[in-house]
Amino acid sequence: MLQPSDEIKSRLDIVDVLRDYIQLKAAGVNFRARCPFHREKTPSFMVSPEKQIWHCFGCGKGGDIFSFVQEIEGIDFLEALRMLAPKAGVTLKRQDPKIASQRNRLLDILELSRKYYHKVLLDSDKAKYAREYLKDRGLAEEIIEEWQIGYSPDGWENICGFLKQRGFNENEIFLAGMSIKSNNRPGFYDRFRDRIMFPINDVNGSTVGFSARVNPNKEAEEKMGKYINSPQTLIYDKSKILFGLDKAKMEIKAKDLAVLVEGQMDVITAHQNGYKNVVASSGTALTQEQVNLIKRYTNNFAFALDSDKAGQMAIDRGENVVREQDRKFTNGEDSQGKNKRYLDTTASYNINRRVIIIPDGMDPDEFIKSKPKEWENAVEKSIPMMQYHFDKALSSLDLDKIEDRRVAVQKLLPIISKIGNSIEQDYWLKVLSEKIDTKESLLRETLKSISVKDFSQKDYSEDKKEKIENVRVLSREEKSSELLLAILLKFNSLVEYTLNQIQIDQVAGDENRLFYKNLIFYYNNIINDVFRDSSLVGSEALINYKNYRNWLESESKNQKENNQLKLLDKLVILGDEEFYNFQEDQAKKELINITLYLKKNYLISRMREIERLISQSEKEKNVDETKELLEEFKVLSDELKEISN
Repeated sequence: MLQPSDEIKSRLDIVDVLRDYIQLKAAGVNFRARCPFHREKTPSFMVSPEKQIWHCFGCGKGGDIFSFVQEIEGIDFLEALRMLAPKAGVTLKRQDPKIASQRNRLLDILELSRKYYHKVLLDSDKAKYAREYLKDRGLAEEIIEEWQIGYSPDGWENICGFLKQRGFNENEIFLAGMSIKSNNRPGFYDRFRDRIMFPINDVNGSTVGFSARVNPNKEAEEKMGKYINSPQTLIYDKSKILFGLDKAKMEIKAKDLAVLVEGQMDVITAHQNGYKNVVASSGTALTQEQVNLIKRYTNNFAFALDSDKAGQMAIDRGENVVREQDRKFTNGEDSQGKNKRYLDTTASYNINRRVIIIPDGMDPDEFIKSKPKEWENAVEKSIPMMQYHFDKALSSLDLDKIEDRRVAVQKLLPIISKIGNSIEQDYWLKVLSEKIDTKESLLRETLKSISVKDFSQKDYSEDKKEKIENVRVLSREEKSSELLLAILLKFNSLVEYTLNQIQIDQVAGDENRLFYKNLIFYYNNIINDVFRDSSLVGSEALINYKNYRNWLESESKNQKENNQLKLLDKLVILGDEEFYNFQEDQAKKELINITLYLKKNYLISRMREIERLISQSEKEKNVDETKELLEEFKVLSDELKEISN
């Protein structure tokens, strides 16, 4: 019987899974993309549909569908298993100890709670007022079903009792954020009572919390607030969640635009009217983690927040966070020769930030319901974020007055100084100079002093996460060795020839040498134990990828050997990329050139080492050792002459 992970891999195609995150383009028998894990201009991320693996030749990361999802979602293997299982139609047994981690127990609690609240809303007489409220807000039945909106009945132990009956203990229910510890008596009671429940899902669609609206009939007397949300838990961190992103991410990717609003009803109303690229930060200031989530699908952000003071402040805070994520830094020397970190105004991540102007002081929910067709027009006519700053800063100023011109410079120049793209910065400097009728050169001089003093390393260390860490540049010899191994994996018939041409020591790189050694051992075992018929020697099927990988895995006893599995995937994709249209005779010519290069390099390197040893031996007057070294040097020299001719 297949393990759940193997069954999932057998049912899902890696290309389909990865296409939900990145744009793949055909490249021979494989697919190529820009790597989502580091910045690059030239695509070096390869996917092999035949082997169901991926590898980036830029940052060195690679693996299967599980490792990709783990890396891009920032989750562990069990979470990736849980996320991919529904897509593959695989049911994970709740009692399976391999998936019964605390986190998954909490996710089970939230899933059951969502279903419970939704059923209460649909069927219970106690939810009558909640159903009427949602109807008055214009929500269709299918939308209520799609978003699994629910109702928490009034009472102290409704959800707690329900969950206990299904095998969860009080502590688990509390850790999931569904209960509150009682101060007056032992035990716990329901956190949410007599409220309309909006499930909060993570980007994968798993419910991790709730936003609960007070019963409309009790709104005037409610002391806890109109909305209360789930507390911070092991599975819910509001700074890492965007309401509606699980339903909006593909539309955001298709339209190459994410529209950010404030509240849940703004998002749901937008989706009901066909505008499905809308998400909300759920009343919190936009965070760097949320920006990174959106950047998986688009670099275009449009803010459509309420026109009141709080909405304007939210736009400003959100813009600050997005702008910092758009900045690149460089190291350089100051006028005194000290190494410092500066903003690189010649480069940015090209995040496009805009503001949707909503007329008549309405919020997005009201505007979309009253004028659904005009919403699309408002999105299309959104203005650049800097234009929004200009309009806001200048609206109360009289630029005919010199003092108001100074105020304009004080408000706008610090914002302009933070623009990460030099072309865009130049444009807005020119606009400001024209608005206040001042020479652009004077503004530039002021801008320089602002740019240097405003950017400290401690404030903008986030970009370090984008750097490729621990990636060593391969030497030419190591690259050639990888190509040699890639050819052997793709053209097994050339293994026998290669074994007679190049020794293990002549392969460059510790991992490559170990791989070649393993390959020789595996090949010889197959020849001796399986294919005793000499007519089968050299068959293309001798080194089957799956069988060889399983053998390598069984042989793994330390980290160095575990790295062999990663190297295998890299070499297989490298072979497909470099030699996908090669015939065997072409591959052999390439192999001959590589073996000659590696042998020459090894001989020259070894001869230099022997020269050093001879010099040392002569100083120590070790006659016998010197004689042996001279003889070895002559043998190597003759061999070098032979292969050079």
